Amino acid sequence: MAAGSVTLGIDLGTTSVKVALVEAAPGDPSGFVVLASCARAARAEVAAQSAAAGPQGQEQDVRRIIQALNECLAALPRQQLRKVCGIGVSGQMHGVMFWKTGQGCEWTEGGAAPVFEPRAVSQLVTWQDGRCSSKFLASLPQPESHLSVATGFGCATIFWLLKNSPESLKSYDVAGTIHDYVVAMLCGLTRPLMSDQNAASWGYFNTRSQSWNLEILRAAGFPVHLLPDIAEPGSMAVLNISTSVQLVASMPSGFQPAQTPDPTAPVAYFPYFHRTYLAVAASLNGGNVLATFVHMLVQWMADLGLEVEESTVYSRMIQAAAQQRDTCLTITPTVLGERHLPDQLASVTRISSSDLSLGHVTRALCRGIIQNLHSMLPFQQLREWGVERVIGSGSALSRNEVLKQEVQRAFPFPVSYGQDVDAAVGAALVMLQRNFNQQES
Repeated sequence: MAAGSVTLGIDLGTTSVKVALVEAAPGDPSGFVVLASCARAARAEVAAQSAAAGPQGQEQDVRRIIQALNECLAALPRQQLRKVCGIGVSGQMHGVMFWKTGQGCEWTEGGAAPVFEPRAVSQLVTWQDGRCSSKFLASLPQPESHLSVATGFGCATIFWLLKNSPESLKSYDVAGTIHDYVVAMLCGLTRPLMSDQNAASWGYFNTRSQSWNLEILRAAGFPVHLLPDIAEPGSMAVLNISTSVQLVASMPSGFQPAQTPDPTAPVAYFPYFHRTYLAVAASLNGGNVLATFVHMLVQWMADLGLEVEESTVYSRMIQAAAQQRDTCLTITPTVLGERHLPDQLASVTRISSSDLSLGHVTRALCRGIIQNLHSMLPFQQLREWGVERVIGSGSALSRNEVLKQEVQRAFPFPVSYGQDVDAAVGAALVMLQRNFNQQES
């Protein structure tokens, strides 16, 4: 890769937003260096807009997510941002949000640089959403896809809203994932683009024909006009210069797109990227389970008139579990159910009076998270496939020594761990490699 090429990676995760500036470094063994990075907790969880969703509804405030993104970008060094020649975006899959074409955001002066703020948008219904019961899913048409439809999938959520809250759909004319929305706003797209992998995660998408199951959906009364257009992962979304869109918070005024769409001009295009790492997805699930447990403990303490920070509870839990090397307690941590078995919720078994300490419980919880992964990809199967190394990614692993111990216990391979901003770095690397390939051609 040519020295001096800098790309910006953005990751819109379930619990946090992360950004990273990556520069090509031909002399480095990895070929790149991370110049700067930043992460912010989104704290975006809100009650579902439809009361019919009940406690199973899992939604997030898009405005809080974008606020966290703006804060991350503002924290990056401006002298490095001036060198940016492309932006890669990744984010949580399956979820769906809606917005009004031409009214999705407003660009305003945010101190040192312009920022964009959501306007005519819905809340984000996340991949964790559990409002679609097994009975409801069974009532939906059979998809023409390699994937069955599960609760939390974008199309399943739209079907549910169509039946239970049709008025909520009338205010919007497009839909997408949270990262589809961000790229559409940055690029001034009238219609969002979605990678084929993210489309598959919504359901009712045929990966062989690269198309939505339009006939099936239309026959069921599905609002197909909401579906995004499809692009291959890593393909480019053309930035329409006529929209006069400012790019991102803290981006210097000198960073301008080409006057006409030029496939050799990296500043005129933005890539799509989505998580394909098992470890990343797993660590996010693990982080959410632990976060739920910590929040529950803090709520219990509040009910007793005690106030304590969640970070304090989390650190004490990890310390206690690190000292408790083993336990007979067994925790199945599927608090949100499984996609193939949504009604199979969490459970605790093999309870004894000797295994009820904080260390036992936390150790069992961490072990249950990793065992759930192991059940999907057993060590024996990986060894048969010739796997020689495991790479652990995501904040749940990087911040939790007990989870690391359980990974090593379940997967006796050499294990290496990344940092909190791995997905953002990966998104930036996709763009960096594309720029390099364009220069080579």
